[in-house]
Amino acid sequence: MLVDMKKWTRFAAACSAALLLAACGRSVVVQPNRGATQSRTAVVVPRATAGSYRVLRGDTLYSIAFRHGLDFRDLAAWNGIDAPYTIWPGQVLRLSPGRARRSVAAAPVRARAPVFKPVTPRPSRPTPTPPASAVPAAVAAAPVPSSVPVPKGATRAVSGVTWRWPADGALMKKFQSGDAIPGIELAGSAGDPVRAAADGVVVYSGNGLVGYGELIIIKHNDDFLSAYGHNRKRLVKEGQRVSAGQLIAEMGSTGAPRDELQFQIRRDGNPVDPLDYLPSR
Repeated sequence: MLVDMKKWTRFAAACSAALLLAACGRSVVVQPNRGATQSRTAVVVPRATAGSYRVLRGDTLYSIAFRHGLDFRDLAAWNGIDAPYTIWPGQVLRLSPGRARRSVAAAPVRARAPVFKPVTPRPSRPTPTPPASAVPAAVAAAPVPSSVPVPKGATRAVSGVTWRWPADGALMKKFQSGDAIPGIELAGSAGDPVRAAADGVVVYSGNGLVGYGELIIIKHNDDFLSAYGHNRKRLVKEGQRVSAGQLIAEMGSTGAPRDELQFQIRRDGNPVDPLDYLPSR
């Protein structure tokens, strides 16, 4: 009888813990405890909340908007984030219109976007920020990551941007709007050059977006972004200005089964067919 009571007590405690975790909106993942073969430890993992996103170290407002298919200006307006778009690790962002957290209109703002500001650790004291139009001298003078001259190639001017092909490989996959990762895929070998498709500023350089591997996102103007995925090595940093044709990465297979470049163009946050913008081959 005593044994049965102990079993019942353990069972009741386990049920209570499970109910408490469920009430807190969290899920439990059981992982092996290091140094033991039988013992297991319960690890509490935050559950993703529909309609919101918790900022991680390395995120930028641009990468979060890109991840969720949003225009970065809308994302900023919905969350009351002013220029220069500073966000913090752990901050929870709204992913749809609603009451802004400050006195900022919830409707999308279409004003000219300021200079890119990456996510940084929260400072202990407020520090003054430079004017949105100011460009740090280090960024303006950022060196080209290769001494090889930018090669000449066919270009095409569309919607105020002059585009060129980001890689020389054959087109393996065309754009389909329903794809989870909508874009085109260009063939190549590990280490082949990946070049900026147009002039712009690097607004993301990292590997935090699942399915893209080592990814670079370039902002060309207030309407257009381009993305370069599956690289072996990234050669540019966030905030760096790049020119059309400039070497920005080495082709690879990170997040892909083969060496290739996954290339996207997004207009106002929406994927568009790159072949409508790139010059004919």
